[in-house]
Amino acid sequence: MPIVNRVADLANEIAEWRRDLHAHPELLFDVTRTAGTVAEKLREFGCDEVVTGLGRTGVVGVIRGRKGASDKAIGLRADMDALPIEEAGSRPYKSTVPGKMHACGHDGHTAMLLGAARYLAETRNFAGSAVVIFQPAEEGGGGGRVMVEDGLMDRFKIGEVYGMHNFPGLPVGEFSIRPGPIMAAADSVQIDIEGKGAHAARPHLGIDSVLVGAQIINNLQSIVSRNVDPLKSAVVSICMFHAGNTDNVIPQTAQLRGTARSLTPEVRDLLEKRIPEIVEGTAKLYGAKAAVRYRRGYPVLKNHDAQTDFAAKVAGEVAGKDKVDSAMAPLMGAEDFSYMLNARPGAFIFIGNGDSAGLHNPGYNFNDDAIPFGTSYWVKLVETALST
Repeated sequence: MPIVNRVADLANEIAEWRRDLHAHPELLFDVTRTAGTVAEKLREFGCDEVVTGLGRTGVVGVIRGRKGASDKAIGLRADMDALPIEEAGSRPYKSTVPGKMHACGHDGHTAMLLGAARYLAETRNFAGSAVVIFQPAEEGGGGGRVMVEDGLMDRFKIGEVYGMHNFPGLPVGEFSIRPGPIMAAADSVQIDIEGKGAHAARPHLGIDSVLVGAQIINNLQSIVSRNVDPLKSAVVSICMFHAGNTDNVIPQTAQLRGTARSLTPEVRDLLEKRIPEIVEGTAKLYGAKAAVRYRRGYPVLKNHDAQTDFAAKVAGEVAGKDKVDSAMAPLMGAEDFSYMLNARPGAFIFIGNGDSAGLHNPGYNFNDDAIPFGTSYWVKLVETALST
C-alpha cells in the first residue's frame, strides 16, 4: 500500500511545522517551546488525552479508535531536543538560537508524528489506542529512561512501542531495520592524570602528563585490536584532551574524556575492565598516577523479533518490499529508545534522508521529502496493529 493520500495532502503543512521547530531549537529537557507547540497541536487535533510534564517535559497524546472496543494500545515515539552546534548555511528557517541547531533531525521526527496524530485523530480507523510519545533529552540526557520511570508504559497501558530515526545516505523512500542489537551501548570514560609539573626546558625534572596522556590514548586502541573478538564490535574513542595553559610549562595534570561502545554484554564488561587496567598501567610506567571513571550510559538498543518483522512489513506496504532492508548492519551510535524497548516489546526503524550531510554535522538538514513516507508508516503501523 503506497503513501496515504491524506498524508500526501498534509505534507507541506507538516514541513512548515518542521521548519518552525528547526528555527527554534532547544536542548535536553529544556524544550518548553517545543513541548508547548506539540501539546497545543495535539489538542487542536482532538486527541482524547493530552498529558504534559511526563519525564519532566515530555508530552503524550492518546487517540482512541472507533472500530470496536479494545484495550490494546501501542506507543509511537519521537524525540524533540536539538544539539549544541552552530548551524552552517543560510536556509530560510535556519536556527535563530546561537549555538543550537536540529542537527539530528528530531524536528522532522516530531513533525512526522504530529502529522500522524492529526490523521489518526481525524479518521480513527482502528480499534484500541494510539499513544503518541514526544520525548525530551535524547541527546545525552536519557529522557527515554526518565519517561519510563515516570510511568509511561503502565499509565497508558502500552503493549508495544515503536521508534523511527532518519538516516543520511539512505535514499528517501527507503527503510532499514534488523532484529536484535541494532544500536550500541554508550558508556563514558574520564581519565585524570597526575604527573609532576616542570619547566618545559627541563623535562627531566618533571613527569609529563601530556606524554602520559598520549601514550594512554595509543594503548587504549589495543583493546579493540587485541582484546575484543574480531567478529564482535567495539569502539573506544578519546575525544577530549585537556592539559596545560601555556607553551613553556609541562603541566602537572591532564584529563582525557571519551566513549566506549559495544553491542553485547560481554564486550561491555571487557571494556569496563580493560580500560582502567591499561590506563593505570601506562601511567605507572611513566611514574605518573591516573584515575578512571567509567560510567555506563544508554544500553544496547535491541529490536524484538516479532515486532521487527511487523515493522518491516508495514514499511514495505508504504514504500515497496524492495525498498526495505530487513538485515541492516548494526550501528555503533546510541539511542535512549533502548530504555523503552527494555520496558516493552517493539522495534526501531530507520528512514532514508537522502544524500544529506551526516547526523550531528553543522550542515545537516532533515529532508522534507521523507515526510510522506515517515508519516504514512506511522499511520499504517497503527491501523494494521490495531485492526481488530
